[in-house]
Amino acid sequence: MRIGAGAAAAANMAACSSVPCSFPTKPDPHRRGRSSHLPRLPAATQFRRFRSLSAAAAASSSASRLRPRASVSASAAPSKDYEFTDGNGEVELRLDIQKLGIESARDVFVDVDDTSLLIRAKSDGTLRTLMNVQTLFDRIKSSETIWFIDEDQLVVNLKKVEQELKWPDIDESWESLTSGITQLLTGISVHIVGDSTHINEAVAKEIAEGIGYLPVCTSELLESATQKSIDTWVASEGADSVAEAESVVLESLSSHVRTVVATLGGKQGAASRFDRWQYLHSGFTVWLSVSDASDEATAREEARRSVSSGSVSYAKADVVVKLGGWDPEYTRAVAQGCLVALKQLTLADKKLAGKKSLYIRLGCRGDWPNIEPPGWDPESDAPPTNI
Repeated sequence: MRIGAGAAAAANMAACSSVPCSFPTKPDPHRRGRSSHLPRLPAATQFRRFRSLSAAAAASSSASRLRPRASVSASAAPSKDYEFTDGNGEVELRLDIQKLGIESARDVFVDVDDTSLLIRAKSDGTLRTLMNVQTLFDRIKSSETIWFIDEDQLVVNLKKVEQELKWPDIDESWESLTSGITQLLTGISVHIVGDSTHINEAVAKEIAEGIGYLPVCTSELLESATQKSIDTWVASEGADSVAEAESVVLESLSSHVRTVVATLGGKQGAASRFDRWQYLHSGFTVWLSVSDASDEATAREEARRSVSSGSVSYAKADVVVKLGGWDPEYTRAVAQGCLVALKQLTLADKKLAGKKSLYIRLGCRGDWPNIEPPGWDPESDAPPTNI
């Protein structure tokens, strides 16, 4: 499965990444505090009798099982037999080379560029790979790399481009992303949108468990409130009724932080309507889009065209992640692609999280991305005076 991720705010700078096909054990979801407040729906007539709703998110067991069109690009994670530290504007690796029989620094070869690192050493006449990091956690200044041998250790010093970004580890692994992305999200929630409710829910749960946020499925909130399935609701009252009700839920959730919200897919979802994005903009929004692209370059171009054309409402999302098919077994790979895209987005615009926070504090009035001054009335005819 190839995953292409592009920033909607800068469609011409779309980025793509290959996601490893195997991952270590999932991290403990309880390692960070979670919000103890469950969302409440406003006192709309149809929901007035429901005062509190459970926000537990569970993917439907009846989800269609679609095979990916291409295999995941395999990339073996580096072994953890090294010491890693993040200092002032630089990171440092220390590898134990005592048992390798390396006689001098001439037997060590360090190849590095702005995003990757390859360390090899000649031992007993054989050139061995000590570390091969195909994707570093973030960019480095490769020309300023320093390495030397300190007694029985090989020390490699790398200069970071983003000096204030804390690196959890050397590589852009699932563990590093889930640990490091929260410093960039700053508590702002994440909204998952797309045509498939099942995919949205599965990916939202995986991301929430990884970063320690609260998973929320709007389908579960709505079904809990009405005591009937979404399909039954659509059949009896129409897709417009469901979309309107989901908008009420999204309004309630817009004041919450540290949540990952899975929205409804298809025409019954609020995200499929151009005029229903007022409260979706309160979070970082990820559009999951199944693609026919056969490679990452094509997926990147497809993402750019999707965003620039604006032909579908999902193009309002902050990032778009193109999926070469879907299989539940690849949920973590898709979730990792989402985190990569969000990391790129927030590093490209360091003021974006603060702008989202301001939009929330002013009441999510629908003036995204050109936020108006306090007191602005979206119903007024007054000319905009953006702040």
